[in-house]
Amino acid sequence: MLQDGKIYVGTSRKPDDTINKGEYLDLKYANRHGLVTGATGTGKTVTLQILAEGFSNAGVPVFCADVKGDLSGIAAVGERKDFLEKRAQAIGLDPYDLQEFPVIFWDLFGEKGHRIRTTVSEMGPLLLSRLMDATDAQEGVINIAFKIADDGGLPILDMKDLRSMLTYMSENAAELSRVYGNISPQSVAAIQRDLLVLEQQGAEQFFGEPALKISDIMRTTNDGRGAISVLAADKLMMNPRLYATFLLWLLSELFEELPEVGDPDKPRLVFFFDEAHLLFDNAPRALIERVEQVVRLIRSKGVGVFFVTQNPLDVPETVLSQLGNRIQHALRAYTPREQKAVKVAAETFRPNPEFDCFEAITQLGVGEALVSTLESKGVPSMVERTLIRPPASRLGPIAEAERQKVMAVSPVAGQYDTDIDRESAYEILARRAEEAAKEEEERRRKEEEQDREIPENRRWTLPGFGGDDDDDDRDDRGRRKSSTRRRSGYQRQTVTEVVIKQVARTAASQIGRALVRGILGSLKKGF
Repeated sequence: MLQDGKIYVGTSRKPDDTINKGEYLDLKYANRHGLVTGATGTGKTVTLQILAEGFSNAGVPVFCADVKGDLSGIAAVGERKDFLEKRAQAIGLDPYDLQEFPVIFWDLFGEKGHRIRTTVSEMGPLLLSRLMDATDAQEGVINIAFKIADDGGLPILDMKDLRSMLTYMSENAAELSRVYGNISPQSVAAIQRDLLVLEQQGAEQFFGEPALKISDIMRTTNDGRGAISVLAADKLMMNPRLYATFLLWLLSELFEELPEVGDPDKPRLVFFFDEAHLLFDNAPRALIERVEQVVRLIRSKGVGVFFVTQNPLDVPETVLSQLGNRIQHALRAYTPREQKAVKVAAETFRPNPEFDCFEAITQLGVGEALVSTLESKGVPSMVERTLIRPPASRLGPIAEAERQKVMAVSPVAGQYDTDIDRESAYEILARRAEEAAKEEEERRRKEEEQDREIPENRRWTLPGFGGDDDDDDRDDRGRRKSSTRRRSGYQRQTVTEVVIKQVARTAASQIGRALVRGILGSLKKGF
């Protein structure tokens, strides 16, 4: 529900359970980002759903991941249920209108939505290294692969392109290392093994063309509502590293492609990052810095980012400090770590003298939360204990037939469902290798033919005892031998050449002995 450019979140109540006032999220400050936290089963998904509904009705496109399949119900009209009607009555929501919302379903695997892909080049070496959990040495090799591809006009679009680049680098490591730095065969082999693991986890389907156009997740309908892009992530969650890397890539693409708009009256897009802890678990410092940079700077592009997770400690402090709008559902405080999480969550709110935040967080019921949003001049409002409003769309998943019907009338139907495999590094390197092999085969063939060739018009004679062309024969043979030595360093002799040379040596030896005897005989007669 909208009221003067604000999204209705719910109604706060006083400690004596009397109704206080409505709590709203100001669209003007929605690009200052937000955080929705709470233990499992406390209502985080419903809060995400009602925020997505509010942004859509305000004309703001939304992108969110559907981890459990529950968010798909946002594409269908809500159903009147007793507990929903009771909540609407308790918060004074009258009338309680139901509606459906414009939804585009996406799926990296193409099973529950339109295929969503990117190219390896667009992913970039940093995120690809994160996806592969690469070491520093392996990350260096991946960076070199991208540089060689850029210098050589070799587009890296899919997994087979990357494998081809690595094979090319391995075969030419000595030469390439002199130009680009050390290319360790061990690192190349390790990366190739990691690629096989990624392929088995489904990453091969993520890389390719047609790549996602950012404009397709920023659509609005003819009646002015923002389209809600829902990514089917139930299967994707089986590989959390791929899930986190994909969402971070999407944020990075938004940051790079969208122009600066400052602080607009409403966001150009709102991005919900469910199960946010997957992005930061065991993440290297360089990646966390990248997330912090994107979150800090993407605000000026008119994009709001909301992290949804169980525990506020899941989000690094440097990122947490960037999140101005807070909705905190119940947390348990049985273990020391849980108590620390509750304390951190309580301390992030602007205190309300009417109740203790620490106590309230542990006592909140299902569908109830502590809410603090940015008000005038971006100052956080005083935290209020709030009953979250019921959703206008269906609570829970839709049937498969309903999903297929929504996909059939989708504005992107048919655009991403067929793979495109244009010429890239794999084809170019394969063609170059084939051409090189043909040239080498042709060179060898010519050498073999030249070695076997015996001119018919040549008269073979002994050196110094032949006809007029004897000198020409010797010159020609000398040139051939010299050329052969330069060409291969060693030239195998024919049988004819061996016989002739042996006869020549024998004749020369006999003539030499005859001359010596003649000279000695003359000397004897003189004495």
